[in-house]
Amino acid sequence: MSKAHRGTGLRELPKNGRGECPLCKRTGIKAVYEFEANSKKVNICKDCKAAIAHGKMQEQVAAL
Repeated sequence: MSKAHRGTGLRELPKNGRGECPLCKRTGIKAVYEFEANSKKVNICKDCKAAIAHGKMQEQVAAL
């Protein structure tokens, strides 16, 4: 079975969803996970999303 539709949502985003993560400051990474911090929505990368879910990176989240 083919996987022809994989990533179609990313193709519609500017630069195919790639950019800079505001938390870890890495560039060229897929920042497609929406996160709300201080009533402000930002897109973060997968690694930062997992770290926040595990209770890490609280200082960086507070700085946003």
